[in-house]
Amino acid sequence: MARIAGRFGRVEPRRAADAYVRGLLADIDRKNCWNLAEHAGLLGPQALQRLLRTARWDADAVRDDVRAFVVDRLGPGGVLIADETGFVKKGTRSAGVQRQYSGTAGRIENCQIGVFLAYTTPRGRALLDRRLYLPEHTWLADPDRCQAAGVPDEIAFATKPALATQMILAALDAGVPASWVTGDEVYGQDPRLRAALEARRIGYVLAIAGNRRVDLEGVQVSAAEVAARVADRHWHRYRAGQGAKGPRWYAWAWARIDDSETEGNRWLLIRRNLTTGELAFYRCYAPTRQPLMALVKIAASRWAVEESFQAAKSQVGLDHYQVRGWTAWHRHVTLAMLALALLTAIAAAQPTSTADDRIPLTLPEIRRLLATLVLTTAHTVTAIMRWSDWRRRHQARARHCHYQRRSEP
Repeated sequence: MARIAGRFGRVEPRRAADAYVRGLLADIDRKNCWNLAEHAGLLGPQALQRLLRTARWDADAVRDDVRAFVVDRLGPGGVLIADETGFVKKGTRSAGVQRQYSGTAGRIENCQIGVFLAYTTPRGRALLDRRLYLPEHTWLADPDRCQAAGVPDEIAFATKPALATQMILAALDAGVPASWVTGDEVYGQDPRLRAALEARRIGYVLAIAGNRRVDLEGVQVSAAEVAARVADRHWHRYRAGQGAKGPRWYAWAWARIDDSETEGNRWLLIRRNLTTGELAFYRCYAPTRQPLMALVKIAASRWAVEESFQAAKSQVGLDHYQVRGWTAWHRHVTLAMLALALLTAIAAAQPTSTADDRIPLTLPEIRRLLATLVLTTAHTVTAIMRWSDWRRRHQARARHCHYQRRSEP
């Protein structure tokens, strides 16, 4: 918290931010302002709600501090990973919400979509940056709706790959020591993202669909057609990292593509599931020649962002917010990223042990120990009953207002 203390001009929001992050790390089922305020022993949630909505502090500056902290603790030579995650919501007033496909839910849901940038090294992984995706037709074409949600006037429509490009370039400009970028098909299909990385001489391994066409020896063919031409002797068995049930083994093949390009090296990387035969494809670039194993390693690192999303949502309440506004969303997500970065830093600081009778401390276990040994707060019976009374009175007022509004003609 000392790292971000200078981002708050007044002591009140600084103390509120400290209470907020402590609450995100605590043993609380739902980490919204009500429960975080009760955990902190406050008289009500107003101070934490004000921290997210109206207090004067720059969430982007705190994001920069989080990014620097992560790089400092995880070290250089990492991989940047772009991906999005969904936040299922009810109603239509939350910034960016609409019925859209969410990979988190696996179907079309009424949700917000956040695009994130993660950083992974052998020491760990964490989230570096975030952007809230605003649909063009349902939001940016409706200025009144944007104004009601607090969307700044200067915000223009940007696709998910464009948001990822902004975050990647900002991270590189800030000195993040990464030389590779990876992402799924949403980002692999965007030529502008690939061009921006090639202009910076940053290597990438980006997933593409099997029907995407590539230039193979001067002929445009689909990625699936290239895979069909690969002889059995050209498949190589490599491990793509550790899964929940052990090593993930796949068969891999590659082919040189885009030979007409004079700068850099480009490949089509193909992955085959050893059990089902299912294929996955990656468009790859590097400024210098690379062995197949190097590309396999980068492709396998994409799972780190999924693990970061899972940890952020289950451990520090990334999706537990109850706010609607643009500013409040970015502030809550930034503080959740800070809490996750702390857990990651503690995990990375573990000494290397040769003992095989126990696994290293995991993020859930670190958070549990923090909550039990450091963040435990003893509440008196009076405080507990006062919060119960406050909660029921507030709910009664809310119910009365809802009923009154719905009864109006």
